[in-house]
Amino acid sequence: MSNETVFVKILDKEYQVACPREERQALVESAQLLDERMKAIRGTGAVIGLERIAVMAALNLSHELLQAKNASHAGGSAASQSDLLRLNDKLDRALNHNAG
Repeated sequence: MSNETVFVKILDKEYQVACPREERQALVESAQLLDERMKAIRGTGAVIGLERIAVMAALNLSHELLQAKNASHAGGSAASQSDLLRLNDKLDRALNHNAG
């Protein structure tokens, strides 16, 4: 199990990441998903700054992961789009409040 260097691009910036060879594809797919999410958040114009965009994307992805995990344990469905939008709005307000 040897590590290899993988280059991924997120928000037009290239990052060099070491990972086990057998996890390369998962890393590339994860980086692509993160890049898509961050571009979508940046595209709204509501969040400014790379750090805030990254935090918003991480919080959204974490929320989705927890919802999916809870749903698989409870046998229910994943979070609805409206739940995610409400969470996103709440996080936006909190971040904007802390910036001011």
